[in-house]
Amino acid sequence: MRLKSLLILLPLAMAIALAITPFSQGLNHNLNHPSSLVPPSTDFTVLNYHGGPLLTGPSSINIYLIWYGTFYKKDRTPITDFFASFAPPRGINSTVLTWWNIILSYKDKSGNPVSGTVKLTKQLGDVKYSLGKHIKRAQIHNCVKNKIDTGKLPYDPRGIYLVLTSKDVTVDRFCMDSCGFHGGIITLAKRRVVYAHVGDPHVQCPGLCAWPYAIPAYGPPGQALVAPNGIGSDGIIINVATILAGAATNPFKSGYFQGDALAPLEAVTACPGIFGDRAYPGYPGDLKVDKMSKASYNAYGVNGRKFLLPAMWDPLHVNCKVVA
Repeated sequence: MRLKSLLILLPLAMAIALAITPFSQGLNHNLNHPSSLVPPSTDFTVLNYHGGPLLTGPSSINIYLIWYGTFYKKDRTPITDFFASFAPPRGINSTVLTWWNIILSYKDKSGNPVSGTVKLTKQLGDVKYSLGKHIKRAQIHNCVKNKIDTGKLPYDPRGIYLVLTSKDVTVDRFCMDSCGFHGGIITLAKRRVVYAHVGDPHVQCPGLCAWPYAIPAYGPPGQALVAPNGIGSDGIIINVATILAGAATNPFKSGYFQGDALAPLEAVTACPGIFGDRAYPGYPGDLKVDKMSKASYNAYGVNGRKFLLPAMWDPLHVNCKVVA
């Protein structure tokens, strides 16, 4: 009986270990694993500053978005509305901008804070799957580099070149030990920029990369919450938020992080599984619930949108901070 109990508990223990253990990304990329199920003890979590550049203000962080694969309008619109929500209407509390304001506590060696604004600057599409439907991370790197080198996208030292892949595209290590990543590119002109990838997890791994809107195969029990914008779109938004915070505060592996520079805990990954107050394993925290749709969220956006955004490490107060 004791052996049987151990065998039953083993998958759960493995899942918990995977949720809290950082992995090496390869290609010198940073791990971002936003939908981990186990909130960590923050007693010993400190994101140290390693003296490198951040994406500081006063200018905005510009997003250059590449839609790779097939994205229908209903899937794209919540994502573009998320970016538009960094400049929300006045008089509304608990907004996307409220969440992003946490990042203003991150400052470089000259005392300059990370930029307080994010702007979707340009979008490109690749509906013909020019790299195929099974791609490596190196191909994403080379694709972005080529678009900058050939002038299809401008060189922007304050930009993040973000590739979103559709649900029918598999990317090396996506849904295995990562829900997205960010890294650096050296352009043909020997200039350095930031790029990133996030995939649509709806089909491949909703329980891993769209939690709490889907139940994980292994892990603490619980009921899936209703997604305000659809499981795929909301999963992407949670992970894009994670990538943005990590890229802004640790763009070239020399900013704010804890642990190995190749597999660091960053601004959001230091607070996995936390979306509201009183979060614990299997419970994302106290959230707002829409009376009509029963969808759970914690932040308001433009066009009546509601989003779920992850907790971010606050270096000023030395804790994980959620949208208030």
